[in-house]
Amino acid sequence: MKTIFALLFTSLGISAYAQTNLNDYKYIVVPKKFETFKKANEHQTSTLVKYLFNGKGFNVVYDDALPLELRSNRCLGLMADLLDDSSMFTTKIMINLTDCNGVEVYKTMQGTSKEKEYKASYSEAIREAMRSFNSVDYAYTGGNMNDETITVNFRNDVKTVQEPKVNNDKEVQKAQKEIVAKEPKKSKVIEQEATESAQLYKNNEPVTSTITKVEKEEPKFKKLQPNLSKIKDVLYAQSTENGYQLVDSTPKIRMKLLNSSAENVFMAQADDKNGMVYQKDGKWIFEYYQNNTLIQEELNIKF
Repeated sequence: MKTIFALLFTSLGISAYAQTNLNDYKYIVVPKKFETFKKANEHQTSTLVKYLFNGKGFNVVYDDALPLELRSNRCLGLMADLLDDSSMFTTKIMINLTDCNGVEVYKTMQGTSKEKEYKASYSEAIREAMRSFNSVDYAYTGGNMNDETITVNFRNDVKTVQEPKVNNDKEVQKAQKEIVAKEPKKSKVIEQEATESAQLYKNNEPVTSTITKVEKEEPKFKKLQPNLSKIKDVLYAQSTENGYQLVDSTPKIRMKLLNSSAENVFMAQADDKNGMVYQKDGKWIFEYYQNNTLIQEELNIKF
């Protein structure tokens, strides 16, 4: 019983420590191509990891679409990576988060799958690994930023000036003259002397400069927008064994939807395009890659 309680408190301590560390970072950066794969978004791993982190409340961006503040300070974000320890018959995946110095901040439990098809196997293993974040209530606190105020104190920096010691009146007068000679002369704005033998007028007022400051133009960055196009045709969903098939009014099969473990998220096949269809803000979105560019199309589906 004591051992069980010790393990429980240790687990809670690790969870609280991870919670604090993750709250220090504003972004999670997902690479378009993980190091363990040869192609970008192979087996749709990048899009799946980004989607699942978004579902956990994190601010997730791809590594080729960093916001300006993250480009200026990479320490605002954590880099996500897949640790692949798969064998011939079992897919084994852990998700690792490292900071801007390459230091590991968080590592998930190992997700496994015995599915034969690669796409389904990696999807199941990644989803199981992401269960490690179920106990994490993420909220960015900016804890890794240094906002301390520096206070400068000049107390006791001024030394006391000691007057010279004198023994008689002549030495007093001599010492006074030396003190007066050492005193800095005050600059007058206007010096004027008007006598019968001299007429002097010297104006020391500051002259307004004609040099204008050239304002430095701030670099303009174009806001990255997803390639979003809308399919105007109405597509009718017909149930199949593994999901749905979408047909138009012809009727012609335009797309096949395969069920996933997430609600309102399907793996999609349309001609030579493979991607995923999911519901966002009441709209159905078809997301896929074309020539290494992420494409998003809005679908008009009638179930």
